[in-house]
Amino acid sequence: MKYKYIFFYIILLSACTKKREISTSFYYWKTVYKQDTLENSYLHHLKSKQLYVRIMDVDMSGSYTGEAVPVAPVSFADPLPDSLALVPVVFIVNDLFKTQDSSEIKQLAANISKYVKAKTEQGGKFNYRELQIDCDWTESTRKNYFRLLTELHQLNKDKILSATLRLHQLKNQLKSGIPPVDRVLLMCYNMGNLRQYGSQNSILDVRELKKYAAENLALYPKGIDLALPLFSWAVVFRNKEYAGISKRIRAEDLNNTNLFFRQQNGLYVAKMNLPDFGIKENDEVRHEESKASEVEEAANYLSSYLSEKPFNLLYYHLDKTLFKNYTVHELEKISHLLR
Repeated sequence: MKYKYIFFYIILLSACTKKREISTSFYYWKTVYKQDTLENSYLHHLKSKQLYVRIMDVDMSGSYTGEAVPVAPVSFADPLPDSLALVPVVFIVNDLFKTQDSSEIKQLAANISKYVKAKTEQGGKFNYRELQIDCDWTESTRKNYFRLLTELHQLNKDKILSATLRLHQLKNQLKSGIPPVDRVLLMCYNMGNLRQYGSQNSILDVRELKKYAAENLALYPKGIDLALPLFSWAVVFRNKEYAGISKRIRAEDLNNTNLFFRQQNGLYVAKMNLPDFGIKENDEVRHEESKASEVEEAANYLSSYLSEKPFNLLYYHLDKTLFKNYTVHELEKISHLLR
């Protein structure tokens, strides 16, 4: 009898220490794909088996015919390494769905499928097992967007169809609806009010994350993958009104006292016109970033609400210029916190 209890204890202990299976990878969000030694080393150390490549945006802006057209499609200067599968990602501007009828959506699905196939072949891959659609749909566009997803599913029956999910769509499931896809990918960034003047961080704020996730994450009726941020940007205000994002401004530029001075509220004021940055004299700049420690905190929080099923963890995004802020060890630690 004693041995039976010991055996039961061992089984119970092993069940409690069982770890989730995580596949770690990155988004590739640049318009030209080139292999890079440092980027490849991160993919190798994190044992990445696939790369989520933005193939194009889809919009009607600039279209003379009023049709949805590819915008800023990726080009491939190099093929992807043999060790990596390519997961094509298509970003669709939400406003498009306000005007498209059912026949136009059916045609759009066919056009996307055809274009994605051609682009992945340019990247050296003649097959792919997942197609991801990225759209910040709303209650008013949900019907047409979901119709597109259904059409894409019909055209790609041999593939996993996934869709990105914003935090507000996770929380407001009744209004937002559940997309007709195989999996969703929760974007755990861009969660604050970007346009609000002040010193907050709109990229990543764990306090904001807690307002949306928790039981909403645990009870979501689709398999959920996660995306965490590895980027920074500068938010510009003119007369305390939002004036845009400057991705050219770096932290070292803001700390250059010949160009900017820092106010007590943490914002930086331009001392002169800086046309290279798109900045005018007296514009205020808020520098936002996702620090490794904050990404760790977010991962630790999310871990409590995930199911035990395998999932994909993506970092946004693969760019060697970002890796001075995130070591391989730090990214491995973040992944470990989610296991």
